Amino acid sequence: MTSPSPATAFTNPVISGFHPDPSVCRVGDRFYLVVSSFEYFPGIPIFTSTDLVSWLPLGHVLDRRSQLDLSGAAASGGIYAPTIRYHDGLFFVTATNVSGRGHFIVHASDPAGPWSDPVWVDQNGIDPSLYFEDGLAYFASNIEPHPAGPHVENPGFERGIQQSLVDPMTGRLLAEPRFLWGGTGARYPEAPHLYRRGDFYYLVLAEGGTEYGHMVTIGRSTSPWGPFEASPHGPLVSHRSVASPLQAVGHADLVTLPNGDWWLVCLGVRPVGQWPRHLLGRETLLAPVQWREDGWPTVGDGGKIEVEQPRPPLPASAPSPITTRDDFDGLRLRAEWEFVRQPLDAEVLHGTRPGWLTLVAEAVGLVDPFPCFVGRRQQHYSFEAQTRLEYSPALDGEEAGIAVRMNDNHFFAFGVRRRGPVKEIVLRQVIGRLDLCTVVGETDESDLMLRVVGDVDSYVFSATTRLGTVHTSDPVESRFLATEFAGGFTGVLIGLYVAFPSGRSTPAHFDWFDYRPNPSAEDGGSVQLSVLEVAGPEELAGKTAT
Repeated sequence: MTSPSPATAFTNPVISGFHPDPSVCRVGDRFYLVVSSFEYFPGIPIFTSTDLVSWLPLGHVLDRRSQLDLSGAAASGGIYAPTIRYHDGLFFVTATNVSGRGHFIVHASDPAGPWSDPVWVDQNGIDPSLYFEDGLAYFASNIEPHPAGPHVENPGFERGIQQSLVDPMTGRLLAEPRFLWGGTGARYPEAPHLYRRGDFYYLVLAEGGTEYGHMVTIGRSTSPWGPFEASPHGPLVSHRSVASPLQAVGHADLVTLPNGDWWLVCLGVRPVGQWPRHLLGRETLLAPVQWREDGWPTVGDGGKIEVEQPRPPLPASAPSPITTRDDFDGLRLRAEWEFVRQPLDAEVLHGTRPGWLTLVAEAVGLVDPFPCFVGRRQQHYSFEAQTRLEYSPALDGEEAGIAVRMNDNHFFAFGVRRRGPVKEIVLRQVIGRLDLCTVVGETDESDLMLRVVGDVDSYVFSATTRLGTVHTSDPVESRFLATEFAGGFTGVLIGLYVAFPSGRSTPAHFDWFDYRPNPSAEDGGSVQLSVLEVAGPEELAGKTAT
């Protein structure tokens, strides 16, 4: 295959880092996309684009406590699988809070917000979707084997897809759920999206689990209620047993261009190393959809999505920004920053010392459910992140610094702590039940530049004093934060923290934060992406999720 020229090509993923379960819609010449957010607050990042390749963050759909309760969310709980649709002058987003009341719908006239408070839909399962036609709103989700709400007539609780009619402004069911389709026979049929093309309704699913056996399947019917027949051409997208840098590809949503072409967004991972692992999370991929003469869609070469391929026939947008320096000069944090389960006090964040980010811990450590931590996604295997910290811990056990975090029990934290009369520079490695704290050095200074440099295999932390003294950690192995080791459905966040389990901490002031990818490594230097040939889902242990 001849590679397209750089001017006419794009490279997958189009949104790198932890951006799974993408859903997309088009209004006029502009596209809007949302992704899952799990236990992070604010919830459901939203992006916009004019070319499907370069995506500009608009903020979050769920940015108020009245919209989002994650107080009971375990790691990788919370918000699953949003769907975005536009109908009759309004944008609608539906998703599932698996740690709360279940399915909900919010709406807005402007995708940048504000979005309404949620209305709740009394239907069980996960991965909800909306389809509008002839004044009706069809509401589909998967079926859970143990119903928590109205359930289809399905006495054996067969896994599959159910659909009802709903009032999207109130959440009230207008027709009881009915069983639609069980998929093609792979495990965990979920993530339904319904479309119409010509005389047929097409139902797109994710099957195979969200690990390396993931795939996209499709069925069609002459009625939105089925019965649906599976495509005779096999999965629409599948990288199972395929030698490709992109793996675990699935959970797709389709969209039409103004010229009538169809395109698809989906998720995938980029494993690295001899024994494949990934820690950036599931990322957003893009691919064109072609239609066969028999009316069935096809993607790529037998369902395979290429890393590099021709761009959509749309005017190119400016490249997607990878934020480098944040000077914390605004009244609000930028869209890339997120908290764990609940937001921190905004007055403390910006009001205590304008132009600085101020963090104060209230009897919490990093392993607690609501840590004093604010982070952004790691989007590259090779990167460098730095911050300037002013901090004078007064009480024994106070600590502040920079951290890379996969979940509550898998993270590395590097910072300054008070231990008796001494201020120590410490590296903490939390790997499951192992909590190892290493003293890297001592300092009398309160003004430090903290740095973390990451590559495929390791993170290295360092602290530089105003006098130029550098304290550097030994490398710590990144594989302990990989999904294959730590579990879950998220990716690594890099951010700033304060910890003091015994009470209210001394304020820690951060002047700026800088995140920079290492382009030479990302283009093939030290980063070796795994090209996998995977046996299939039946030989891979895993968990279901969105």
